[in-house]
Amino acid sequence: MDTSNIIQSVALYALPVLFAITVHEAAHGYAARHFGDNTAWKLGRITLNPLKHIDLFGTILLPLLLIALSSPFVFGAAKPVPVRFGNLRNPKRDMIWVALAGPAANLAMALVWGSLFYGLSALGISETFFIKMCQGGIAINVVLFAFNLFPLPPLDGGRILVGLLPYRQAALISRIEPFGIFIVLALSFATPVIGGFWMQPVMSLAYGVIDLILTPLSMLVH
Repeated sequence: MDTSNIIQSVALYALPVLFAITVHEAAHGYAARHFGDNTAWKLGRITLNPLKHIDLFGTILLPLLLIALSSPFVFGAAKPVPVRFGNLRNPKRDMIWVALAGPAANLAMALVWGSLFYGLSALGISETFFIKMCQGGIAINVVLFAFNLFPLPPLDGGRILVGLLPYRQAALISRIEPFGIFIVLALSFATPVIGGFWMQPVMSLAYGVIDLILTPLSMLVH
């Protein structure tokens, strides 16, 4: 990818990536507070201010690297919102809802970008930049939705799995967390486990749900 294409891609994806990771982390914080843990609230992390969530590597360098490498998946990460699961009213059950809040927020954001896409069409706005930004917003949020649901800590899917498993098995899975992100990265770049066997079917399911929900808008536009 040449420099001009990289600059164009950064311009298209910067806003969607920033919104996607900010809303994702804020959703975790809101859910944690709802279920009894005020840690993120006290630290000022339950906010839609992206400056509170930006991480140099995950938010800026990782997406730029993926764009430069022409990766089929562009995603980013923010500083994790701190959650003290022991403060939750029912830690084992409530951690499931706290973990689900992030991917659910991304699915909701994909619906917002999809609605905006159809809204632009309804208004007769066909500016390529804005259309592609909406499409990018949908894609980024679907990627984050699928990626974060992979069932390995510290990803949200891993925490959901820990919450669902019996205590003995949950404890075994929890021990993976300090090394989990390295395992995930290795599986992502060196094997088809995440990209092929996990991401594609989960993303297809997410796109199907989005298409179904936005069908009335689609019919109105066309």
